[in-house]
Amino acid sequence: MTITQLKYVLAVAEHKNFTLAAEKCFVTQPTLSMQIQKIEEELNILIFDRSKKPIQLTDIGQKIVNQAKNIVNEAGRIQDIVEQQKGFVGGEFRLGIIPTIMPTLLPMFLNNFIKKYPKVKLIIEELNTVEIITKLNNGHLDAAIASTPLMEEKIKEVVLYFEPFVAYIPEGHRDFHKEEIEVADLNLDEILLLQDGHCFRDGILNLCKNNPKNDFNHFKIESGSFETLIKLADEGLGTTLLPYLHTLDLKEVDKLKLRNFKEPRPAREVSLIFPKSELKIQIIDALRSTIAGVIKGAIVFQNVQIVSPIQKK
Repeated sequence: MTITQLKYVLAVAEHKNFTLAAEKCFVTQPTLSMQIQKIEEELNILIFDRSKKPIQLTDIGQKIVNQAKNIVNEAGRIQDIVEQQKGFVGGEFRLGIIPTIMPTLLPMFLNNFIKKYPKVKLIIEELNTVEIITKLNNGHLDAAIASTPLMEEKIKEVVLYFEPFVAYIPEGHRDFHKEEIEVADLNLDEILLLQDGHCFRDGILNLCKNNPKNDFNHFKIESGSFETLIKLADEGLGTTLLPYLHTLDLKEVDKLKLRNFKEPRPAREVSLIFPKSELKIQIIDALRSTIAGVIKGAIVFQNVQIVSPIQKK
């Protein structure tokens, strides 16, 4: 069997369709089917149950797919070893970034990175955390920037920075005149939240779970962007929490409505995450050092308390 044949197997296992898998592998469907059949004949087993729609893995097929992922990843390390030996930092690199980090962090480091590593072709996708984990595990991303800890068995996390939560409190609210607020001041019933699927939202829910006065049975409004939440707060519909970097670009009049938490400040941990196989580690290290260089002066808070995006039971 060959590495190419194993890649075909992985494609069918992922897409559960021979035609779609062939398109993703840039080969004809008969070619892909023939190569997979050769493996099955060589091993004298069936990897796929073709009688089911969509196509399903057999029990032994699932075990083969798990091993095939390891083999394909390890094969990719050969090229990595050669490039590291030559000191080469280049090639295509697929990076995922969650929506609540993308608009603030990306402009801070992208230009510096491109200038310093012109041979790297960055392909950047804005994805939620679930999509990122799936694509990392399936080999469709080389790395991602997300809120951690995620506690995924096959994914390594390297912390980039800790970003505090900042409250946005409009004039007229009972807490507007406070210089700093506490977690105990939060009332979930009046906090404007991002839509479900955002880990920043989950962090806020976890934060508020520590406050016994909060009732989780109802919410007022959920939106897809911080800008909308700010406008709704200004209309007197509630308060909201923002990641610290997002507050740097607010208008001066809006910055007057920001309130930091008393120490230790609740914060999210932002990390560069990637498969433990560490393929393209030279580019991952380049990203980490570039981001560390630009973020160093932007976030000065040290005494923080990490709020995990994982829903704690």
